[in-house]
Amino acid sequence: MKIIWLGHAAFRIEVGKAVILIDPFLTGNPAAKDLDIKKAVEGVTHIALTHGHSDHVGDTIAIAKEKIVPVTANADLAAWLQSQGVKDVVPGNAGGTQTHDGYSITFVNAIHSSAMLTDNGMSQCLGNPNGLVFHFNNAPTLYHMGDTDIFSDMQLINELHEPEIGIVPIGDFFTMGGAVAALACQRYFHFKTVIPCHWGTFPVLDQTPERFVKGMTGTKTTVALPKVGETLNF
Repeated sequence: MKIIWLGHAAFRIEVGKAVILIDPFLTGNPAAKDLDIKKAVEGVTHIALTHGHSDHVGDTIAIAKEKIVPVTANADLAAWLQSQGVKDVVPGNAGGTQTHDGYSITFVNAIHSSAMLTDNGMSQCLGNPNGLVFHFNNAPTLYHMGDTDIFSDMQLINELHEPEIGIVPIGDFFTMGGAVAALACQRYFHFKTVIPCHWGTFPVLDQTPERFVKGMTGTKTTVALPKVGETLNF
């Protein structure tokens, strides 16, 4: 398995023949200003979205139209994507599992919101936010938490799925901050590796992962801090 951080909450996952983009906010992403976007989306076979905010939907519509790949999203967001011209959507919702070639995606809860602004400036709800759990045939189980606060049912997510790798938002302001994210990882999970995200992109977010790293000190979990565009191998 290869995991490449594309900045903010965007990741590229390569396992076998699958190349999955999660929350591909690339164009206009301040954290990805030096990213080779063409290379980042090369060979993509699937897009998966945690929720409907613009900094997570990102380039989904353009990529899906160009590459003709399926997009997994909650049912309301999937319907909206269809209205925007995305032909292949795979709608899901909390608790449901989708099976794809070599892996599956399970929707779990997240505490956040999910909406887009309409042309007249109104907020249009696009379903509930989710975390996504990826089970692979020959690779560690991966849990992308999406945007969320800590919540006690994370314990059930761990019990049901036993994820080995966690992608965790730590930037505060819109999600849990580093100290609380570290508490969530220690109290509810047994991750072998955690990758913090959703930090440093915008001025209101924590600009470093320092609070998270400090909170994870002394644990058996490895905190991976890739640079944007860097590949982690598992």
